[in-house]
Amino acid sequence: MGKLSRTQTILMIAFLVIVWGVNWPLSKIALQYTPPVLFSGMRTFLGGLLLLIVAVPRFQKLNLRETWYIYLLSSLFNVVLYYGLQTIGLRYLPAGLFSAIVFLQPVLVGLFSWMWLEEKMYGLKIVGLILGFAGVGIISSSGVSGHISIPGILLALGSALSWALGTVYVKKTSGMVDSIWLVTIQLIVGGLFMTIIGSGVESWSEISWNASYIICLLFISIFVIAIGWIVFYKLIDSGEASKIASYTFLIPLVAILIGTIFMNEPFTMTLLVGLILILVSIYFVNRTPRKRA
Repeated sequence: MGKLSRTQTILMIAFLVIVWGVNWPLSKIALQYTPPVLFSGMRTFLGGLLLLIVAVPRFQKLNLRETWYIYLLSSLFNVVLYYGLQTIGLRYLPAGLFSAIVFLQPVLVGLFSWMWLEEKMYGLKIVGLILGFAGVGIISSSGVSGHISIPGILLALGSALSWALGTVYVKKTSGMVDSIWLVTIQLIVGGLFMTIIGSGVESWSEISWNASYIICLLFISIFVIAIGWIVFYKLIDSGEASKIASYTFLIPLVAILIGTIFMNEPFTMTLLVGLILILVSIYFVNRTPRKRA
């Protein structure tokens, strides 16, 4: 993939932040009309099928026989656990709050990268980690109000943890697999697995195939999952991965803004303080300190 111009980079980052932020309230709307596991399976499986259009021309880079286990583990962490836990968890928490906790992922990635990838742990990153966990603690303290549940907090943390583990694992094995095929297979395998599980524990008859649900399902599958991941890897391949990491803190803000304006979700002072700490922590963890002269 070729280099991106500054304008293209800004537009792609803006697109990614907006669609990944919109994903949370749209998922919460969709869950009013469908069981969570079936919905999680359908949206990821459909997104993976759409990505096949991009992946098939790169068939010579698949190398499935030697790297099948990488695709399998990536599917487990980045799809089955990440999407599965967040889909169930959105039934317990407001979309903006849930997304804010899940986006502790960059903080956890910083910790895991230090442990397993031998990346440096400098002072600013340590401060970021402390602020991030403090933010989660403050937000969790609001659970006694009745608006926020402990199971929801735990599911959000589990979603963040699985995404962080999956991200570090993919980074560690990045030289062995093609990025487009990786996300395509993990979406198809993970989506198919969750659809099968959902068919066993849930009922297809519980899905209300109305216009609202179909629009949410198609938008998430096409823009959030299929096109969103293509844009993400386009930015990585063009050398913009570090910028993506520094801009991800905007995604919870988009989700919270939409949830507050259109879904009448609560926005308390405690939530605001916790969010500020989390956003600052993500910024610190993803910021590289300047070298001294």
